[in-house]
Amino acid sequence: MPSKRDSLSSRELLARIGLDQELGSNDLLDDELLPDLTGNPGAALKERARLFAHAHRFAPGDLVTWKPGLKNRRVPRSSQPAVVLEVLSEPAFDSEKNSGSPYFREPLDLVLGLFVEDGPHRGDFLNWHFDSRRFQPWPAK
Repeated sequence: MPSKRDSLSSRELLARIGLDQELGSNDLLDDELLPDLTGNPGAALKERARLFAHAHRFAPGDLVTWKPGLKNRRVPRSSQPAVVLEVLSEPAFDSEKNSGSPYFREPLDLVLGLFVEDGPHRGDFLNWHFDSRRFQPWPAK
């Protein structure tokens, strides 16, 4: 078990296991631009803040997806569902030490499982920790 001194940020962990190279460096930019960014930026900011503040209660087994415009990680992709494995009563915090990073002090209270889509680990089921405020229920079809 690593000591507190040996803790890694999520970015460092992905680099250590090679997932950063498989997924590419611009995966967050692959999604289409949201239409509300072409109009009034103030209205778009208020809408994102409203979405971010709107809490959903998740339980293990729920399928979830990113809220529009709130994706801050490479996986899951915007069109990919993830399954809730655990909702943490006490969030973990990313060990990012740079306050200029979007991951600084981000509360990771949701453990999600999903399939790796690309590379040599394609089809493997892995789990990651996320901030639940960025997710919404996956639409039932």
